[in-house]
Amino acid sequence: MNPNGIFSADSVSDSAVLDISKEILTLLKDGDYYSISKYVHPVNGVRFSPYAYIDTVSDLTFKPYKLRDALKRRDFDIYNWGSYDGTGDPILLTAKKYFKRFVYDADFLNAEKTSLNQRISSGNTISNLEEIYSGCVFTESYFSGFDEKYSGMDWRSLRLVYKLYKGKYYLLGIIHDEWTI
Repeated sequence: MNPNGIFSADSVSDSAVLDISKEILTLLKDGDYYSISKYVHPVNGVRFSPYAYIDTVSDLTFKPYKLRDALKRRDFDIYNWGSYDGTGDPILLTAKKYFKRFVYDADFLNAEKTSLNQRISSGNTISNLEEIYSGCVFTESYFSGFDEKYSGMDWRSLRLVYKLYKGKYYLLGIIHDEWTI
């Protein structure tokens, strides 16, 4: 909004992205994973990255209908979501269990800090968000830590990446980030 109270094109789109993020985070908090599919990019789908580094080969991508299918099945379909930091073991989880561990593992709707198109957190894992999602917009919801005894090594972050398609912002990436070894 400019000083005269008139929205610029950028501030309107910024507001729209922040509003969409709030809607998605509300659905995640409520466990209404199924409804999230209506926000997923209809052509590209949504890519899930368990850590800051986006691996375009191994990170799973779901189109809206495939995400709905994956989330309907409780314990039947186990997916390989990448590798756990530190051990390199495969992340073998159902979609719902992945969401609970690598998407909404903190109350990101009420995050300590929120940003638009600016990374707040950084750890020792390389973030390639700007390269992979060039020309896209993203929000970050961040907590600096939860337990004083860990001196911030228990920080958490969730980035939601959007791409404009036919005049509407759609979810293109969900990137979870945390302190890694």
